[in-house]
Amino acid sequence: QVQLVESGGGLVQPGGSLRLSCAASGFTLDYYAIGWFRQAPGKEREGLSCIKNSDGTTSYADSVKGRFTISRDKAKNTVYLQMNSLKPEDTAVYYCAADGPWSDCTLRAPRYDYWGQGTQVTVSS
Repeated sequence: QVQLVESGGGLVQPGGSLRLSCAASGFTLDYYAIGWFRQAPGKEREGLSCIKNSDGTTSYADSVKGRFTISRDKAKNTVYLQMNSLKPEDTAVYYCAADGPWSDCTLRAPRYDYWGQGTQVTVSS
């Protein structure tokens, strides 16, 4: 059974950092693209970053470029999203998703086949 589980969300002050994890089970991430998305109340789901695990290609939305970093740990079958310099407008539910196999990296949500349940990130003082 294909499953993605996000963790690492929480409450953080503006300027702080969090690292989100996306652990996969039921399949190997090696040949899949993994994307990170977020959705705030009343807003559309926004693509933030993706990684094509077969070759390490990454992409970032302008809103997070320079602040967020996507990475992978093949041994743990896990993808991470390191989030630095967090702002109140980063508050949202964060999701990871998988597309593949052999898919390219994209920030378009409809391309993705499998989704995690989401983890809440709240940036507030």
